[in-house]
Amino acid sequence: MEKKLNPAELKLDSLAVHGNMGHDGHAHAVSFPIYQTATYINTNFGHDIDFSYSRCANPTRDELEKTVALLEGAKYGFAFSSGLAAETALFSTLSKGDHVVIGDDVYGGTYRLSRDTFPRYGVEFTVVDFSYPEKVEAAITPATKYLYVETPTNPMMKVCDIAAIAEIAKKHSVKLVVDNTFMTPVFQKPLSLGADVVIHSGTKYLAGHNDTMAGFLLTSDEDIRTAVAFNRNTEGAALAPFDSWLVLRGIKTLTLRMRKHHENAVKVAQWLTNCKAVDKVFFIGLDSHPSKAIIDKQCTGYGGMLSFTLKDTSKVRHALCDYKMIMFAESLGGVQTLITYPLTQTHASIPKEVRDSIGITENLLRLSVGIEDAEDIIADLASVLEDC
Repeated sequence: MEKKLNPAELKLDSLAVHGNMGHDGHAHAVSFPIYQTATYINTNFGHDIDFSYSRCANPTRDELEKTVALLEGAKYGFAFSSGLAAETALFSTLSKGDHVVIGDDVYGGTYRLSRDTFPRYGVEFTVVDFSYPEKVEAAITPATKYLYVETPTNPMMKVCDIAAIAEIAKKHSVKLVVDNTFMTPVFQKPLSLGADVVIHSGTKYLAGHNDTMAGFLLTSDEDIRTAVAFNRNTEGAALAPFDSWLVLRGIKTLTLRMRKHHENAVKVAQWLTNCKAVDKVFFIGLDSHPSKAIIDKQCTGYGGMLSFTLKDTSKVRHALCDYKMIMFAESLGGVQTLITYPLTQTHASIPKEVRDSIGITENLLRLSVGIEDAEDIIADLASVLEDC
């Protein structure tokens, strides 16, 4: 008799490898199959069936959603075509007159949703630095439904105390939403710290190979689960079967990759702090980070993301484009080291006065440290930055 896997008995490394079911229960394939189908035969007339149409449900996506939910410690998981699709489904649970307190340093696409899209439907947003819990609490109104924060933030690497913000949220009967893309459940578990919803751009570390796009929303809140399920089915932004399989495959090495990203980023950040061309380094693993005590309390690692500023702005093009191995490209979280220019790429849609206020200036560069040999990454940086 076959023994059935019990995910609750597995530690994170094993859970990432085996996922929710452990293997395919139909043909006993070790690699969970891609159910590349749009529709399914109804063999039970007059009754609901688990799978009827792949926008509504698909076995491959179902396995992925349950796996990511297990990793984050959530009851429910939803996989979307992108991180922005996940955010859209969440914000679409709001109605005219509702209010959201949102972090001041968020991804440019998230900012567009809060500035250009949902205000057209009567949803209001207040921008606050979540590093200061008192400012967050002061921004809450009777209409506030969500507190929305990235931690660490993109690209300035600011950190908020999730547990402290969660207490404020519960005090005022609002829901706390945390974007956990940078840390992943390997290094940070917001739900265990009191958050109600976790968002991921699964394109990044969860998939891990810069070869697909995905987004996730994880929650144990029944009302949010019901509303988000309705919105995803209605808006039609569910993740396709093949992309679901790619993310499932990527997750199998998630814990290994995250530890290597962390190890490399620590070494790279330390090297950058001693580089004469560099003015400031923003990395949560440095002892100089203003929130280091909070970081070490709520995180078990530092991830692979950092930003830095150059002393000489005229050298920015050289510091972005002239590497042999490091690539000048958008996105993050893949196995390759990527360098990005937030001013004209990820945060171009944010107004200049807002960018200036949070430090996204013309000499700021963001580095997604990959899993190559750390000495090779540093040698490539040195070949360019030592000329700056």
